[in-house]
Amino acid sequence: MGKNLVIIGGGAGGASTAAEAKRDDPSLNVIILQMGKFVSYASCPTPYYIGDLIKDENKLIARTPAKFNEDGIGVQLNAEVINIKENIVEIKDRRQVPYDILVMATGTSAIVPNMPGIDLPGVFSLRNLEDAIHIKTWLREKNAKRVIIIGGGFIGLEMSEALHAAGIKTTIIHKDAMPANRWDAALSSIMLEELQTHGVEFVANATAQAIEKGTTALLRVTTDKGAWDGDLVLLAIGVRPDAQLAKSIGFNIGKTGAIAVNFAQQTSMENVYAVGDCCESWHRVSRRWANIQLGDIANKQGRVAGRNIGGRPLTFDGIVGAQSFRLFNLECAATGLSENEALAAGYAPVSNITWGSAMAPAPGMRKIGLKLIADKSSGKLLGAQAVGVAGVVGRINALSVALWAGLNIDEIGYLDLAYAPPFSAAWDIIHNSAQALRRMI
Repeated sequence: MGKNLVIIGGGAGGASTAAEAKRDDPSLNVIILQMGKFVSYASCPTPYYIGDLIKDENKLIARTPAKFNEDGIGVQLNAEVINIKENIVEIKDRRQVPYDILVMATGTSAIVPNMPGIDLPGVFSLRNLEDAIHIKTWLREKNAKRVIIIGGGFIGLEMSEALHAAGIKTTIIHKDAMPANRWDAALSSIMLEELQTHGVEFVANATAQAIEKGTTALLRVTTDKGAWDGDLVLLAIGVRPDAQLAKSIGFNIGKTGAIAVNFAQQTSMENVYAVGDCCESWHRVSRRWANIQLGDIANKQGRVAGRNIGGRPLTFDGIVGAQSFRLFNLECAATGLSENEALAAGYAPVSNITWGSAMAPAPGMRKIGLKLIADKSSGKLLGAQAVGVAGVVGRINALSVALWAGLNIDEIGYLDLAYAPPFSAAWDIIHNSAQALRRMI
């Protein structure tokens, strides 16, 4: 009789763990307990589903419960876990599921501000596929003309593009002067121009104070800068790791608020693993444990945990913090540390921004801005940010590899990169930026 592997959470991390563990050890009795109606789905494309660029929600589902069952993996939907004790998982409807090995893949919970009207119909957060379906249904049934987005991070920005494609006007209310706080203000200003070019209203340095019924639309958001009406309000303030259950039963919780794990994805409790947005990852640049909530990290951690559970040891050697998103005609990407993060990690950061073209001058100009951050004493690359109409993600991916390998800016300034005039000048913007930064040190 094989051991019982129980996985709490069926998103990217949980589903990857289940598939890999069962593949490596077919004797395992694997069951996924998923609180919602869907399992093994992609959260990152949900803005494009809401905007009807993706019309069928089934295209976001990688594997159905029926498919899991074909592979010998059980799935229980609408299974809200309320307690874990003595190798038993207790579900809200009083079911009990015994385990020999447990995996926590509980994901995130949305940050919801404490203000009046937050529970009104038409106020949503976007955390999972069910949220996306509810939002899309509301927009269609109410024939929505305008949406108010509270929060100008990359989810709010992606949503503004998706809603624009659906013919819906958007207003973004943001607490800071520029969108996408991770990027330098000079780069974020390019994003702001792109929003305004496409008719997105951006209300800067504003704090939402209340939501109430509107006069010219269904709802109204009142801020310290005025009031805006809309047919739907989207809370895009952010998410936090959902580690409440783990914390309540004594797991070690890291400084980030996420579940602490080692490089094999093991938690502080014997035979218990954690994967995905609910747990920490080792940041190879800051040399600290971090919590970055992205689907690619969850998939990798799930595969590592599955390998270890299935008897084929593997380690997850960390992250460098690479991230990207599209904003209308712009590519936006970043990797590594910001100056403030570098200071907190004990570095002495120095930085520069270089403006150039994603291709050689003769074929034409495709504007791109690249910021590099390095350690003043060692010259080691610490981070990079870029915005432009083309070539951004590829360059940030190249710099992510440089961060992974621990390259310094002297080495980066002479990297052998693929060159052809449609894609770059002979001296790429990466070379120019690194060499300019070296001259500053």
